[in-house]
Amino acid sequence: MKNKLVLFAFILMSTTLLSQTPKKSELVSINGKKIHYEVYGKGKPLLLLHGYTLSSKHWLPYVKDFDQEYEVYVIDLTGHGKSDPFNETLSIKSVAKDLNALIEYLKLDRIKAIGFSFGGDVLYQLALLKPNLIESMITIGAVGTWSVEDFPEYKKAFTFEKRGDFSWLKDYHKTDERIKALMEQFTNYIVKVSTAELQSIKPEVLIMIGDDDEGMDFTEIARVKKNVPNSDLWILPNVSHGAHEGETKGEFILKAKAFLNKKR
Repeated sequence: MKNKLVLFAFILMSTTLLSQTPKKSELVSINGKKIHYEVYGKGKPLLLLHGYTLSSKHWLPYVKDFDQEYEVYVIDLTGHGKSDPFNETLSIKSVAKDLNALIEYLKLDRIKAIGFSFGGDVLYQLALLKPNLIESMITIGAVGTWSVEDFPEYKKAFTFEKRGDFSWLKDYHKTDERIKALMEQFTNYIVKVSTAELQSIKPEVLIMIGDDDEGMDFTEIARVKKNVPNSDLWILPNVSHGAHEGETKGEFILKAKAFLNKKR
């Protein structure tokens, strides 16, 4: 069970973080909490959003693949990394509101974005909150609707008392206080996007799913693909939750660039 949870627990540790220097790094006060972000490269803004229990470090090995064409923003979403720990019940919509406030602080009028897992769920909420903000977005292992209640085995295994089973936590979150807050809030991970809301989503969306992703319901994937007006579905064979990682990274980079660079 531990191995199965690791596949869905929003991490593959095979990727080595690269040494890079951001052109800007800042911890800013947003909606009563501090949010950390870094900026690399130049061009149109591209936001890279990490999965639950990860941080902006997850995307650092990918920055070099995009920073010649985009101004790349890697962000520690609420409760993660160098941002403030959760001080309220987890709400994906609330995290999206914090992200939107950060985007307003940065004075970004139009963005492109890639979101992995939790980051993808946040993007769906952001698209609903600010319909004209996102030009195009890629979601990996996420379709905007997910409930921890559907996975009781995850709730049982993913606890603070068992934090030693999940080695990446210390790499992304330096203190037990932060780790405890994340693991305790996981029991509140419930988000739902209605069919009417899906039909109102304006950005072009590339839905990227590994066919071995145990946390994804293919009925729900089909509902999203059917109802998001301008969407494409990419299912990768024999791939689990981190469909953009490992052996598929090269293919992901090529397809992501083609999608993001498409004239609209």
